Amino acid sequence: MTWRSPVAKEGLPFIGIFVLVAMIGTALLPYVVLHAVLWILALWCVWFFRDPERQTPTGDGLVIAPADGRVVAIEETTAPLSGEPARKFSIFMNVFSVHVNRFPIPGQVVQVAYHPGKFLNAALDKASVENERMEVLAETSQGVRIAFVQVAGLVARRIVCHLKPGDTLTAGQRFGLIRFGSRVDVYLPLSARIEPALGEQTRAGETVIARL
Repeated sequence: MTWRSPVAKEGLPFIGIFVLVAMIGTALLPYVVLHAVLWILALWCVWFFRDPERQTPTGDGLVIAPADGRVVAIEETTAPLSGEPARKFSIFMNVFSVHVNRFPIPGQVVQVAYHPGKFLNAALDKASVENERMEVLAETSQGVRIAFVQVAGLVARRIVCHLKPGDTLTAGQRFGLIRFGSRVDVYLPLSARIEPALGEQTRAGETVIARL
């Protein structure tokens, strides 16, 4: 079995900075309380960028949660990129959530589009259209198209997305993250049967959010 780092590689520079500050502070500052605070912050940074293994359910027509967090919106709208009628399913990640994002379906990336924008609280519905975001359109082998969007939040100022058109991924495969609190919207066909209700929690790569 191939060894994987327990933290996301995108977080290593941040972890290095936090640890370096803690080491310098411990060496130069005379107060033990400050030493403890600096090391607690360094450990929190390691914990924030944790990247646990997940067991992804398999089966025809399953749509898997792309993010850990709380379901904050389920509503009918128009999907970005495709322009098709869809039901938006929104997951809000706070600073305590795992922030590694995972591909929701087995399929191919059709289109990717980045939009600069604001940094409103990602729990607000208007964040879906006003905040900085990365839109992705994917298609299953059966021709079903699903759009999903990484949305930056009040604290999150950096979206990481490794996807490009033509990429083929399995459900639950890692594709990026959003640093320090954010949101992921999934635009499902109106015929899809959504499973979690508003307010429920999801786990990226594990929770079935809909059946096509």
